[in-house]
Amino acid sequence: MTERMFDIAIVGGGLAGGLTALAVHRAHPQLRLALFEAGEVFGGNHRWSWFASDLDDAGTDLLASFRKTEWPGGYDVAFPAHSRTLGSAYRSLASRDFDPALRRELPQEAIRARSRAVALAANGITLDNGEHISARTVVDCRDFQPSPHLRGGWQVFMGRHLRTAIPHDVTRPIVMDARVRQHGAYRFVYTLPLGAEELFVEDTYYADDPVLDRNALSGRIDRYCEAAGWHGDILGGETGVLPGITGGDLAAHRRDLGPPGVVRAGARGGFVHPLTSYTLPFAVANALVLAREARLPGEQLAALFDKRARDHWRAMRFYRSLGRMLFDAARPEERYRIFERFYRLREPLVERFYAGRTTRLDKLRILSGKPPVSVFAAIRALLGKGRPLVHERSP
Repeated sequence: MTERMFDIAIVGGGLAGGLTALAVHRAHPQLRLALFEAGEVFGGNHRWSWFASDLDDAGTDLLASFRKTEWPGGYDVAFPAHSRTLGSAYRSLASRDFDPALRRELPQEAIRARSRAVALAANGITLDNGEHISARTVVDCRDFQPSPHLRGGWQVFMGRHLRTAIPHDVTRPIVMDARVRQHGAYRFVYTLPLGAEELFVEDTYYADDPVLDRNALSGRIDRYCEAAGWHGDILGGETGVLPGITGGDLAAHRRDLGPPGVVRAGARGGFVHPLTSYTLPFAVANALVLAREARLPGEQLAALFDKRARDHWRAMRFYRSLGRMLFDAARPEERYRIFERFYRLREPLVERFYAGRTTRLDKLRILSGKPPVSVFAAIRALLGKGRPLVHERSP
């Protein structure tokens, strides 16, 4: 088949890949790039949300052209013994708005949806139809790949987009409502008011196993909405299973991803928040760095991102330790107490925590006072290895 040549081939058209393509094209419109996505649309079926404080000005500018929902008036959290409104502005982007924005701004030749890559190398990729794409630089931005080299737990969720029969009166996001039955995990319900008669309601679990029981979660969302008086039509939804990384061998994990010389970014490359599973701040930062250095030879870019991954792993060490407290020290039904206590801390600390920029003083404040788990359980968790992050099929 005919071989095509690009300056940069980006594999994986989700958040990380899409933002990387956008940043590179804006910085270097003369470069030939292509964004390869196995599915029909870029971004799949997802919703990404973040706090305004997660991003600097350059990151905010990168996302400026996307249609998104914004709540400048803060957000709420609710626990059995503590509820609070925080003032941080909150924003949310749906994949149904992500895809058309990319298609409007990227060159037509860069749009390669329904193109599944089956092999990646430093100098090109091979698609499942046998087509070979040569490229000076290959960037792997595909989803997280479960790995026996990594340890931790899982964030399992189901979200529902609902149009209510009457106005719902929810004025701010409810980022965590843990006043619900826990069902053997840290469970909370996450609610976004997308309009006067539109809600996004998500049932989320920090669970030991990556099992997503769609029938059970759908029924629990039904009951939560019924109790809140939210009745109406279901417009859509999403499900997901994300890693909560508590330890492991990052170098071994990255070696298993494929041959050297490929730039590994996104969740697959390890660029996630170990405790919250957030990826957006890191996807934005990586996109901007790659755009700035896009003219480097591919192998140099790959080496640069290997170093960025190692630096990120070191920077996230504290969060991995907290993850061990959550998954390995706290009893499943008591895990909510860790976040309940955390949300009594000062708001700037909470903002830095979600952005992955916790300071040394922040760490001392998070760890000070009466711990929400026993000292013996905490020591055992810190000394233990944890469970391998190996995926299983969901019912």
